[in-house]
Amino acid sequence: MVNMTQIKAALPRELLASVVVFLVALPLCMGIAIASGMPPAKGLITGIIGGVVVGFLAGSPLQVSGPAAGLAVLVFELVRQHGVAMLGPILLLAGLLQLLAGRLRLGCWFRVTAPAVVYGMLAGIGVLIVLSQVHVMFDSAPQPSGVENLLGFPATLASALPFEAAGNGWQAGALGLGTIAMMWGWERWRPQRLRFIPGALLGVATMTAISIWLALPVNRVQVPADLSEAIDWIRPDDLLKLADPTLLVAAFALAFIASAETLLSAAAVDRMHNGQRSDFDRELSAQGIGNMLCGVLGALPMTGVIVRSSANVQAGAKTRASAILHGLWLLAFVVVLSSVLQQIPVASLAGVLVYTGIKLVDFKAFRGLGRYGRMPMFTYAATALAIIFTDLLTGVLLGFALTLLKLAFKAARLKINLVELPRQGHMELRLSGAATFLKVPALTQVLESVPAGTHLHVPLANLSYIDHSVLELLEDWGRASRAAGSRLSIEQRGLKRRIEGRLRRSAQV
Repeated sequence: MVNMTQIKAALPRELLASVVVFLVALPLCMGIAIASGMPPAKGLITGIIGGVVVGFLAGSPLQVSGPAAGLAVLVFELVRQHGVAMLGPILLLAGLLQLLAGRLRLGCWFRVTAPAVVYGMLAGIGVLIVLSQVHVMFDSAPQPSGVENLLGFPATLASALPFEAAGNGWQAGALGLGTIAMMWGWERWRPQRLRFIPGALLGVATMTAISIWLALPVNRVQVPADLSEAIDWIRPDDLLKLADPTLLVAAFALAFIASAETLLSAAAVDRMHNGQRSDFDRELSAQGIGNMLCGVLGALPMTGVIVRSSANVQAGAKTRASAILHGLWLLAFVVVLSSVLQQIPVASLAGVLVYTGIKLVDFKAFRGLGRYGRMPMFTYAATALAIIFTDLLTGVLLGFALTLLKLAFKAARLKINLVELPRQGHMELRLSGAATFLKVPALTQVLESVPAGTHLHVPLANLSYIDHSVLELLEDWGRASRAAGSRLSIEQRGLKRRIEGRLRRSAQV
């Protein structure tokens, strides 16, 4: 048990780390809420719960939880299709599924998702975030789909030109582009002593100051003076609507994607430090409790997020105290300084999300998949494109289907060689790999080339699997060729006992 002296010694370090994480989280919580089609206060509520509640219960002590850009696209689609009121019940059910999965110790199974699918999913989400937030960056409303956002961009850009009388989109666009430029420049040239200052906060603060100084007429963040006004308590009538199959599918999809992103992030955080390792089942349970609370309060869903978590580790955090304190900083800032948040231009937060979306398209990860062949790269690209041109769930399911297809073809790989033996009239059919129904045509062609009157030996020791269709093909050939003087010997040495029982009756045909 840690004594009070150790706690006091660690407290200054944890306080500094928590401030750094708070500064990273503040603009992201609001920006992700806007990208999700929700009020910025909803993202702040999720960030507070992710810090105070999940930070206390987490199985990954240095991981920071909160609203994630990876879920923004899914939430936007859910809100558009089912309304804001149904997000709470969907999130409550998704959180319950996560909690049950954690209690049933299924955490490790959420990490078996192929990296090509995960990277492709993040890339597709990143492109959709960029396509939607570019419109927001010019104080224009985003369209429901990625294709519509892409096709509508020329009209948004034209309406934002300075000589257009429609509005002040060009001024908002300048603030958004300025935010992106500052984030990029700060990441590239920031002094070592000031590395703890996040580029997102620096860009948003600078653009906010410029917009106030120039009195620019742009859209600004709307945050209630009383945070309780942003809480939309879940209603019993809405819970009854969960019987709708489409809502059940949405809850399962949300639970799976949030869990996979959380546990992949936790694994990445573990590689950044030498301290306590993550307990994935406990982390999954904690995320479930956090998402259930967010559902009850009508907030955004949460996951473990790598950007805030890496900032936490780099700032020197060693315990869960930093994650908890960052949630308290968020709560204090919203309660005491909500008027400051109301001065932030929406376009500047959109710029943060555009930059974040671009970073999600990880070309380095795409090139790295090339080490494992072309199929993982194709899966990455197909998953990303399907998400962009259809929807998130379709893209992820396509990625899984391609992964399973690859496994099926790999499992069905069979080498077939027909060789003559030194003994006159004897040949050997050598099979290596998995003998499945997919190889019946090729095997039939080889058997037809066996000369009449041949004694054919078929050793099965090099097979990892053989199904009934191949066995029946061999038996049928033996019976059909007997009239021509041929003979079939199936040698089952090395096979598992359950297969031997099936073959003993026909070892000599």
